[in-house]
Amino acid sequence: MISLPLNNSDLKDKAFTHRSYLNEHPEIKEHNERLEFLGDAVLELATSEFLFKKYPSQPEGDLTAYRASLVKTTTLAETATKLGFGEQLKLSKGEELSGGRKNTSLLADTFEAVVGAIYLDQGFEVVVSFLEKHIFSQIDYILSHNLHKDFKSSLQEYVQSKGFNSPEYTVSNESGPDHNKTFNISVAINGEEIATGTGKSKQEAQQNAAKHALEKYKAS
Repeated sequence: MISLPLNNSDLKDKAFTHRSYLNEHPEIKEHNERLEFLGDAVLELATSEFLFKKYPSQPEGDLTAYRASLVKTTTLAETATKLGFGEQLKLSKGEELSGGRKNTSLLADTFEAVVGAIYLDQGFEVVVSFLEKHIFSQIDYILSHNLHKDFKSSLQEYVQSKGFNSPEYTVSNESGPDHNKTFNISVAINGEEIATGTGKSKQEAQQNAAKHALEKYKAS
């Protein structure tokens, strides 16, 4: 757990208050979703500016892929976990019992709320410093491991080059509660299932299925 660049204790409390907490504490009037809304916009702007300056020769499409990899739910949630955000969350008893402190989506939302709180309390430059240390520093690892690649687009291009029909993605299984589902998705080409993928969202599962399909084609 780190010390956040936040002087306003009310903003900090609000950033870590999940809406479920209000059900058991009617004296609390606000949760973190408005801060999350603001933080999402600030995060996107700060990340766009960082990438624009760091990669002056890269085209818009590449920068968009880089940004998506930095601000996606799993990246934010993993960072929030490292920073100890889960331990600071104010949750209802039910939300806590269902694993809310480790919920990927909830942690990512909290990270955005914290960004919004820092922005209101300290301004944009302090937000940038915070993100440089905890988010932007991950870009070299992401690029070196090809974590920014759009595997669905790559698979689409591959099958088209072979004269195959477009990939078809089907949800084969869903598990977990509504707020923390895991999706299993299969990808079929010309009616034949080629690979499967798992993820915390349908999009993530589709990307993983496409990645596994490409790996299978390259190995054949």
